[in-house]
Amino acid sequence: MDKKEFRVLIKYFFLKEKNTVEAKTWLDAEFPDTAPGKSTIKDWYAKFRRGEMSTEDGERSGRPKKEVVTDENILKIHEMILNGRKLKLNELADTLKISTERVHHIIHEYLGMRKLCAKWVPRELTFDQKQRRVDDSEQCLKRIKCNKSRFLHRYVRMDENGSIISLRSPIDSHPSGLHTMNPLQAWENATVGW
Repeated sequence: MDKKEFRVLIKYFFLKEKNTVEAKTWLDAEFPDTAPGKSTIKDWYAKFRRGEMSTEDGERSGRPKKEVVTDENILKIHEMILNGRKLKLNELADTLKISTERVHHIIHEYLGMRKLCAKWVPRELTFDQKQRRVDDSEQCLKRIKCNKSRFLHRYVRMDENGSIISLRSPIDSHPSGLHTMNPLQAWENATVGW
């Protein structure tokens, strides 16, 4: 039996003017493993004496009944972040009329984003971003296979400090025509920064 059915039985004993001990004795005899405790029966008798005859649960403080982690709210938060990546949790929560804790949960768990330098950014690359990198790499490999020397003369990359590293051979820019490393050697020594 569930709680509501036990409450109906307790109400029945109350209306038959049985005391709590008689109700508890009968419930224990009929439902030895699941019968409510003595204090529960006393609490329900007290409510019935006050005129509260409903056997339903009353409203409680705590988590609201309305679920706020909905597809609609997730989409709204995602659109708002894409339109302005410097939004604060409080601003998003005030706009949607939900708690900052729920906004934080949606951003981190459902959108996979985190705050980086005061901007919301994706935590990991999406499938589309990964596919684009694969496509770009395959395109570079095709160009290398077609004409290695021409590709390497045009290839430019940056190091972690943002300094440009050109793999163009010095013979192209130096009037004397002297250089120590050919483009293929430079290519082998360089790494593509993906």
